[in-house]
Amino acid sequence: MGSKKDPHQDINWFHAWRDPTAPLVWPPISKTYLCNSSFSSIDWAVSLASNSKNATTQVKLLNKIQIEYTLVMASLGINIDHIANIREARRTIEPDPVQLAFLAEIGGADGITVHLREDRRHIQDRDVRLLRETVKSRLNLEMAATSEMVGIALEIIPDMVTLVPEKREEITTEGGLDVVANESQLQLVVKQLNQAEIPVSLFIDPIQKQLEASVRVGAKWVELHTGNYAEASEKTKLKELARIKESTAMARTLGLRVNAGHGLTYHNVECIAAIEGMEELNIGHTIISRSIAVGLKEAVQEMRNLIKNPRR
Repeated sequence: MGSKKDPHQDINWFHAWRDPTAPLVWPPISKTYLCNSSFSSIDWAVSLASNSKNATTQVKLLNKIQIEYTLVMASLGINIDHIANIREARRTIEPDPVQLAFLAEIGGADGITVHLREDRRHIQDRDVRLLRETVKSRLNLEMAATSEMVGIALEIIPDMVTLVPEKREEITTEGGLDVVANESQLQLVVKQLNQAEIPVSLFIDPIQKQLEASVRVGAKWVELHTGNYAEASEKTKLKELARIKESTAMARTLGLRVNAGHGLTYHNVECIAAIEGMEELNIGHTIISRSIAVGLKEAVQEMRNLIKNPRR
């Protein structure tokens, strides 16, 4: 590794690493380098620490890397909309997504995600209010950027709001939010939520212009739409994966934090979980489907193990 020239290298970042008490800021990442090399920012950090001449500083730096590496591993948010889908199919009271969210957390969920749609086809207002009172991890509220939904979010105060596109005729969310075309409206909504100290994420396609527009409207997070990757053939899957890797690197360079989701399963999640800088994966349908066979707690545990220890 000693002869490799790391294109991430930045003198200011190097000096920050000399102070083991300073917060870790990853260096800018070359998109081409990220997609074609296994030599990562973590490798570079370990190299710096190992070359330190002071043994005490070396130990502190290596400990710092261990802590930060744990933090940058993707966490798991469980979308429980499909539990509500089963309930609403019969317009009855069971299964209750509020009760089953508790099982998901026991199984290791790092957060609970619900989409309160304008037509209330699955999650209901009652669910969101009770989840706000009972969820012990984090509550992520997916919603359209409408005045009604903003009002509900300001009343509930979830741990995060993820703004998503919404069409009444769609079965599930189709594609990402067009931030470029709706910049003025989204800027206003993001400002309202930020003033209430609610972090805002935008569900977008992995496209540069959407990332740049997300910064302009004031969002601090994006959730990259992984649907094209999930549905890609074996011939095009690597291309779609590269787009997500590139967008993750670009987003971080722009100062955005990155989540991802849509269409992820037990069979395709590991490549996404292994992306450096990916903070959380929001997954629902495949976990709820698996839970019919093994139970919700066990289904969550199985997915969490794949995310925490992905094959690279």
